Amino acid sequence: GMPGIPLFMPDASLSKTQLRSALRQRRQVLSPDQQQCAAQSLTTAVEALPGWPEARRIAVYLAADGEIDTAPLCQRARAMGKQLFLPVIKTDNSLSFALWQAEDTLAVNRYGIPEPPRHAGLSPVTDLDIIFLPLVGWDLHGGRLGMGGGFYDRTLSGTDGPLRVGLAHASQQVDFIPQEEWDISLNFVATDTALHHCQGAI
Repeated sequence: GMPGIPLFMPDASLSKTQLRSALRQRRQVLSPDQQQCAAQSLTTAVEALPGWPEARRIAVYLAADGEIDTAPLCQRARAMGKQLFLPVIKTDNSLSFALWQAEDTLAVNRYGIPEPPRHAGLSPVTDLDIIFLPLVGWDLHGGRLGMGGGFYDRTLSGTDGPLRVGLAHASQQVDFIPQEEWDISLNFVATDTALHHCQGAI
């Protein structure tokens, strides 16, 4: 771990905003070498997921803001013949998932996030086998702190769809993420040190 930074936030009552800024800072200080090692180790954790070998349609994200890098995981998935999808923000601020072919040239959306070309085939979220979610913070109950846009919560609310797997640095774990009723919970969190099976929200 990183010296001088407690692994668990001591005060669970910190607002989401304070928590988010503390945790973003925590991952932004990782060196390129640390990030590269974490991304490789993440792939090992993901391969322990139940259903990973047979999963065919997988939603991933492109890392930004110090998020754990998904590139090695994506390479591994492609080598296994899996189809990768990237989130595309719709006008109602929910997500659809566009097929991401290895050779595609990605175009930047209004948030500066690269998306597959307009002609890419879209998949309803319910047709995905696994959805890998970015996050700022997580807890063992499946609590997820995102960047605050609520895109994944809106998209996944009320669906039985894919296995929901958060991807994170181990240092982004906290004791407790304050959950609101519309927040979705995670089935698993894969980090650079382990795969955690989350035991449902409190």
